[in-house]
Amino acid sequence: MSRDSLGYLLGFIGVVIFGGTLPATRAAVADLAPWFVTMGRAAVAGVLALALLVALRRRLPPRDLWPDLALAAAALVIGFPGFIGLAMQTVPASQGGVVLGILPLATAVCGALFAGDRPPPAFWAWGVAGAALVVAFTLKDSGLTVSIGNIYLLAAVAVTGVGYVFSARVSRRMPGWETISWCCVLALPLTLPAALWLRPADPGAVAWTAWAGFAYSAVMSQYLGFFAWNAGLVMGGVARVSQVQLLQTFVTLGLSALLLGERIDGVTLAFAVAVMGVVLAGRAASRGPGRAAV
Repeated sequence: MSRDSLGYLLGFIGVVIFGGTLPATRAAVADLAPWFVTMGRAAVAGVLALALLVALRRRLPPRDLWPDLALAAAALVIGFPGFIGLAMQTVPASQGGVVLGILPLATAVCGALFAGDRPPPAFWAWGVAGAALVVAFTLKDSGLTVSIGNIYLLAAVAVTGVGYVFSARVSRRMPGWETISWCCVLALPLTLPAALWLRPADPGAVAWTAWAGFAYSAVMSQYLGFFAWNAGLVMGGVARVSQVQLLQTFVTLGLSALLLGERIDGVTLAFAVAVMGVVLAGRAASRGPGRAAV
């Protein structure tokens, strides 16, 4: 398997894990405060990360990497979870998954601005086409309107695009799992006290489904998913591999149907096939002149 192909495979594994984030978060905020979910999931991930780093005797990152780590932590450990937690109070998980479908384009733009990626014009055309498909699906299937929940989701898209790029920059000099580990540990002095302060007064009164959603978002979405995702971005290039995340919308829809009982119709499946075609076309276009820097 080539380096590029392995990058796409790892990116897809990360996307499958991240696809469960919105259904899990919606289940969690049904009984738990969104800021507790945000700080709590980050604190759990931070404790796991610290234990792993200590067990493997990893050294502190070089000093010049700390600014990038801080930006990635602010975006991926605090910003994204906070915004989606607030959004999932009022927006269905399926609709949220569609809005987040524009994240690959946002990540590619941030990659061009901050990571030196320079894909050819044909790649950008396919990227815009993929985003247009997602927007069309949103307008047709979920009747998207401008609401505070959707504003939170768009804010999540913006901060996550930045976070992915800076975490990928760090991951060029250390393994992807170590990058997200240090991000979680860096935020731990804030997230752990905040989680303890915001914890529910009676944990036993919280539904088990809320705790299950919280556990998934903490262990999988906040931590283990980034092991594959960061490595994939580095191997395949930020702009190219980020397009795989166009499929995350449909992973989220599938899990929403399975876990929340939402109906997935033929139109949704047709859009899934179309988006997959755009991802494959974008991959082919990225091999032309102007190959992205890695």
